Amino acid sequence: MIALADMTERECSEAFVPGEVFDIAPTGAGRLSGARFAVKDLIDVAGSRTGGGNPDWRVAAPVAQTHAGAVDMLLAAGACLIGKTITDELAFSLEGENEHYGTPRNPRNPDWLPGGSSSGSAVAVAGGACDFALGTDTGGSVRVPAAFCGIYGFRPSHDAVSMHGVLPFAPSLDTLGWFARDAMTLQAVGDVLLPSAETAPIMEIRLCSDALDHVSPEVASAMLKAAEELATAEPVRLLETLSLDEVSECYRVVQGYEIAQALGWRLRQIAPRFAKPIEARFAGVWEISEDAYHSALAQRERLVCDLMERCPAGVATILPVSPVAFLPRGASGESLGEFYRVALGLNALAGLSGRPQVQLGMSGAGGAMACSLMGWRGDDRALLDVACSVSRPR
Repeated sequence: MIALADMTERECSEAFVPGEVFDIAPTGAGRLSGARFAVKDLIDVAGSRTGGGNPDWRVAAPVAQTHAGAVDMLLAAGACLIGKTITDELAFSLEGENEHYGTPRNPRNPDWLPGGSSSGSAVAVAGGACDFALGTDTGGSVRVPAAFCGIYGFRPSHDAVSMHGVLPFAPSLDTLGWFARDAMTLQAVGDVLLPSAETAPIMEIRLCSDALDHVSPEVASAMLKAAEELATAEPVRLLETLSLDEVSECYRVVQGYEIAQALGWRLRQIAPRFAKPIEARFAGVWEISEDAYHSALAQRERLVCDLMERCPAGVATILPVSPVAFLPRGASGESLGEFYRVALGLNALAGLSGRPQVQLGMSGAGGAMACSLMGWRGDDRALLDVACSVSRPR
C-alpha cells in the first residue's frame, strides 16, 4: 500500500489526458474560492475538444466554444479548473482501463485498477492533484472508482445537475457526479451544483441485507460493520420483486438501447477504433430491439414502485457498489464478467430509479471498502448532510 500523499507529480499527471492540463481562473468568488478541480473528458471545456477517452473521437470532435453548465457554475463559485481527466472509452466500462492514454494508477495500491469510467477524476482527487473533480455516473462510473480509490463520490438524483455540455451516453440514466477526499468538500460542491431546495432530514438508515448475498465475504463484512455503526432501523430486502440478475439485465437493455439512440449516428460516422472489450460492448447495443427496451422499461417501473415502498423519503440505505474490494490489474475475463454481473445490478438500484447515492471514503489506508448510502430521489442535500455527520476525519 502507498499513502495518498506519497503519489509523485508524475503519477498524478497520469490521471490527465495528455496535453489537457491547464489553469483556468475562477470567474467569481464564493463557496469554492481557492479550490482546484478537474473534469472528466466527457465534459466540455471552452477551447478544448471533448475526446471521450478515444483519440479518433477526439479528432472528430469540434472545439468546444463554451464550458459545460456545471463548469461555469464552479468557476463562478471561486474554483480553478486545472485539466481534463482520462475516462474509459466513451464511458463504457467500470474497470478504469484505457488502452490509448494509459490506465491511471490507483493511489491506494498500484497493482489495483482505479475503477471507471471516471478513472482519471478519482485518481486526481485521491492523489492530491486537485481538491475535487467532476465525473459522470450512468451505471456506477463515479461510485465504483470512489470505492476502489478510497475517496468520497456522489451520484446526484437524475436531472438534479445540468448535463448541458456533457457527452450523452444513456440519457435516462446519465448524471453528473463528483469526487472529494472529504465529505465537507463533497457537500460544498453540492451546495454550488444542486438546486436550492428545502428537504426533510434523513431519519432512518437501513442495511440492504440481501445485497450481501452477492458480494465477497470481505465486502459483506465491511457492510455489516458499517451497519453496526450507522444503521438506526431494521435491515431491508430490495432484491425480491426483481432478482439481482433481473435488475442487471434490465439496466443492460435500457442502457444499450439508449446508447444506440444517443450515439449511434456519430459512432457510424466516426467509426472510432476501440479496444477489443469496448468494441464488443458497442457491438451488442445494436442487437437490442425496441420491444426489448419497452419490456425493460416496464420492469424498471416495477422496481421504482417497489423501492418507493421499501425505501421511502427520509430513509437512507446502506449498499455496496462492488462485489469485491478491488480488481487487480490484469484481472481475468471470468473475474471481470462476474464483477460486471453483480456491480451493474447493485448500482442499477439507484440508476434505474433516479436516486442519489453517496460513496463514503475510507477512514484510513486499510479496510476492505467503505459503504455507500442511497437516498430518496430529490433528497440529495439531506444525503450529503448524513455523509458529513457520519464521516470521520481522514
